[in-house]
Amino acid sequence: MSAPAAARLRAAALAYPEATEASPWGHTAVKVRGKAFLFMSTEGGRLSLSCKLPASHGAALLLPFAAPTGYGLGKSGWVTAAFEPGEAAPVELLAAWIGESYRAVAPKKLAALVEAGGTAAPRDRSSGTGAKKAAKRVSGRRAG
Repeated sequence: MSAPAAARLRAAALAYPEATEASPWGHTAVKVRGKAFLFMSTEGGRLSLSCKLPASHGAALLLPFAAPTGYGLGKSGWVTAAFEPGEAAPVELLAAWIGESYRAVAPKKLAALVEAGGTAAPRDRSSGTGAKKAAKRVSGRRAG
C-alpha cells in the first residue's frame, strides 16, 4: 500500500458535498450529515477501507482483497477491502466504491448532486456547505 493511494482515496471521499472526517477508534471515518460512508485505516502500512455497496457488493466480494465487513455490517451490504504493505490498491475502483457508498448513505438531495459516474461535485469552500452552488455547477456541466 502506498501512502499516496490512501491520501487520494481520503481526498476523494472528502470532496463529496457535506463530507466530514472523524477519527473514532484511531481510524478515519468519513461521514455525510453524521452517517458514515467510509471507514479507512492505514495502521502498520496496511490499507483497509470499508464502504456500503448496495448495488455492487456481490461483485465486490468476488475480488480476492474484499470481504464482508465485520460487526454485522456485512449483512447490510458493507464490504471491506484490505491491502498489505507493498500491495497495489486499485484506486479508481475503490474511489468508485466510495462514490456508491456516499450515494447510498447521503440524503437524496445531496446524493442527487453527485454525477452518476461517482465523481463529486466541487465544494464551494467560500460559504458554508455550498450545496446550492455545487448543484448549479453540476447541472451547468450536464447542460454544457
